[in-house]
Amino acid sequence: MSIETAPYDAAEFLTDDETIAAYLTEVLESDDPRYIAKALGAVARARGGMAELAKNTGISREALYRALSDTGNPELGTALKVMHALGVRLSATVVA
Repeated sequence: MSIETAPYDAAEFLTDDETIAAYLTEVLESDDPRYIAKALGAVARARGGMAELAKNTGISREALYRALSDTGNPELGTALKVMHALGVRLSATVVA
């Protein structure tokens, strides 16, 4: 007997602002640009998809897919545009 599985997509669980904020806070603590890019992509999918994000940022869908993929590493300016369009922002804390 085999178990059937489906790919995990974090976007399915990002249903409200508090969950999105908590998710991005955890991801940002990883300091992994690829993980952060992928998480921003998940939030974009949860908030209406890449077409909507492209419209709100002025960045093409293709460029967004590349930047926010598993292998993406967006420039800071792109990441900031994406975060602004998604209604989130970075915050800083002191690391002891």
